[in-house]
Amino acid sequence: MSTSTAVARPGVLADRLVPTSSVLTDAALVVGGAAIVGALAQVTIPMWPVPITGQTLAVMLVGGALGMRRGALSLLVYMLVGLAGVPWFAEANGGTAMVMAPSFGYIVGFVPAAALAGWAAERAWDRNVAKAMLGFLAATALPFVVGVPFMGYVLGESDPALLMEWGVTPFIVPGIIKAGIAALLFPAVWKLVGRRG
Repeated sequence: MSTSTAVARPGVLADRLVPTSSVLTDAALVVGGAAIVGALAQVTIPMWPVPITGQTLAVMLVGGALGMRRGALSLLVYMLVGLAGVPWFAEANGGTAMVMAPSFGYIVGFVPAAALAGWAAERAWDRNVAKAMLGFLAATALPFVVGVPFMGYVLGESDPALLMEWGVTPFIVPGIIKAGIAALLFPAVWKLVGRRG
């Protein structure tokens, strides 16, 4: 693959809004993305064993805006800093005890989910509502792959019907709504910033 082919790939929103790239700007974007996830994690509908939160929307926004690598790194920073004690997990939780919380598997799943949202954005899916919706729905579903089995392990429950009832069903409609918000938001922002270059 030639260098010109690699450069021709559409950039993500962060590259358009912060055109000067450096290690420092990338680090600031990653940390800023983690902070956005931490802030939206506090938008919570309390439920047992896992609350409904704004985290999933934040994962799509951060991954889509930053791209695959920076998006995944941002969610990794979010997870590690939360485990270090910053209370920015849902309901102002943090610390190493969260490793055994029923919701922790979803937090782990946010890392590949952000990468997937970023991968789609790097291919300009975020500039079209239908493609953006497809990419964000996939990113929304990915945390369940880790989150549901982990929740079952922590709770000592293996009944698939109960795991669906506790860890999947309550999140389907909110997940579709959040994916729809992101799928409408990204093309609108792209129209505002233009598609030059």
